[in-house]
Amino acid sequence: MVRITAFVRPHRLEEVKSAIAAQGVTGMTVSEARGRGNHPEQTVEFAGQAVLIALPVRARVEVVVELEKQETVLAAIQRAAQTGEPGDGKIFVEKVNQAHRIRTGEAGMDAL
Repeated sequence: MVRITAFVRPHRLEEVKSAIAAQGVTGMTVSEARGRGNHPEQTVEFAGQAVLIALPVRARVEVVVELEKQETVLAAIQRAAQTGEPGDGKIFVEKVNQAHRIRTGEAGMDAL
């Protein structure tokens, strides 16, 4: 199993969620995150003023999938999140050693 964590633009979240669901993944966690990557900070026009947003809001999407689905889920997220502009986000993949469902005691892939 692997955990795929993607930091994407908030306005691309619905497309990313739909793309993940289309791969047969039923569970995910979505939260709000703030941060920036390698691209320089940019100003945006707000009420006629240039405003610097030092740590812009991003959507953090996490899913745990079996190893066999890793590449297709990664590709789906990439396609759905990409705008071609700096700040599109990042995707991280981590190995998950175990998973346990608290309610039933199921373990491994059955716990997902």
